[in-house]
Amino acid sequence: MADWAWVTYTVLEVLIAVACCLGNVLVVCAVAVGIHDCLREPTFCFLVSLAVADFLVGAAAVPLAILLDGWVNLTSHQCLFLSCVILVLTEASVLSLLAIAIDRYLRLHMPFRYKAIVTQRRTLLAMSVCWILSFLLGFTPLLGWHNLSATGYYSTNTSSTLPSSSQCTFLSVISLPFMVYFNFLGCIMAPLLVMTFLYIIIFWSLHKRLKNSCPQAQAMLLREKKLACSLALVLTLFAFCWIPLHLMNCLLFLWGPQAVTQGALYTGILLSHANSAVNPVVYACRIPKIQKAYGQIWKHLALKLNCFTRNESIQQAITRD
Repeated sequence: MADWAWVTYTVLEVLIAVACCLGNVLVVCAVAVGIHDCLREPTFCFLVSLAVADFLVGAAAVPLAILLDGWVNLTSHQCLFLSCVILVLTEASVLSLLAIAIDRYLRLHMPFRYKAIVTQRRTLLAMSVCWILSFLLGFTPLLGWHNLSATGYYSTNTSSTLPSSSQCTFLSVISLPFMVYFNFLGCIMAPLLVMTFLYIIIFWSLHKRLKNSCPQAQAMLLREKKLACSLALVLTLFAFCWIPLHLMNCLLFLWGPQAVTQGALYTGILLSHANSAVNPVVYACRIPKIQKAYGQIWKHLALKLNCFTRNESIQQAITRD
């Protein structure tokens, strides 16, 4: 690929990384500080988990994606380990989204037992399970499903997309059969289908209840529907941003490196990373509690900056006198 194209890709990755870090730090601050007692609500706890995963995409996955483009020489096992870190963060996002969908389903279909079932302790346990499973699924290639030979060098008989040199790239160590069968079909598509099914049930149930409820109950159901729509939008954006890259992996697996251009692959990678930068914007536009908390945080920062500027002006006046 031309040098200018790689520079463009790198610059866009850096911008996405900055947006991921700043936006998702703001989300965590909004939920943990700006919204009173919001961490007691399971949905917002899982949103924090998703925001942490999205922050780590900007802080770790994007820099690793740039480095694992053949620009660093690492041992094969170091390259494999760093590639697995990227997989862990994808799994954390998927499982956090799945936990959110299950939580909304339980809240709607077990309204009287919900608080007894979904306690704060169980919510934290569920978040821990999500991250433990993410590490187990993401580090599966370390157990043997990879492109390394028994001697630890890059094998050339498992994928036709491997580079001829020993430079570290993602597909030089991660097996395409693993990416297609295990990661895409098992760890991405299966949870997405479950979540889609849950949201269909949620919206169908809300539609029926809104028809047969009193005005007071309708107000609560409309709030539930608005939040469910916002969370379903987050899920839709995840699918829109990640599925193209996985479809490209399927094409590479079936028809070899000639099936996907390097430019298309870079576009798919950028799109997948951009998903982590978009989520904070969705929260700000669609979830009133987070929107209000954002406003409080910005007002607080503006007040601090105003006080700092005023103090600087007073000190300068005193120094001149």
